[in-house]
Amino acid sequence: MRTFDFAPMHRASIGFDQIADMMDRVMSNDVSTNTYPPYNIEKTSDDDYRISIAVAGFSDADLSVEVKDGALFVSARKGEDTTERTYLHRGIATRAFERRFHLADHVRVTGASHEDGMLHIELTREVPEALKPRQIEIARAGAVEKDVVEAKAVN
Repeated sequence: MRTFDFAPMHRASIGFDQIADMMDRVMSNDVSTNTYPPYNIEKTSDDDYRISIAVAGFSDADLSVEVKDGALFVSARKGEDTTERTYLHRGIATRAFERRFHLADHVRVTGASHEDGMLHIELTREVPEALKPRQIEIARAGAVEKDVVEAKAVN
């Protein structure tokens, strides 16, 4: 895979640090990409999203959902199981994990629910009024009143 040097972009742009950081994260060739636990990201409406994470074997007390520094952190730590068990096959992974999702500007977490082994996190994009498109009324030429000062000729 090719590697790209984004240094010229850093030298020639100001205020695009988030985009540059995102490009660096995407282009980094980290072969140890973590795939546990599996998750879905779905768009439920124009400005609403849902992240669903398979967390079988974890209780509400084991899960943590936190937003800080423009990122959503989902983690789980299973408490110590004191009961003595003998497994013939152990296919349900309950190992600790931490999953990070970088949030775009104006995206905020509105809620989380845990049901049927799935953790659902609801997100919404709230664009401030100042950034929303707005229609500008165009005045007709005859409707514009001008402040005219009448002057008398001096002489």
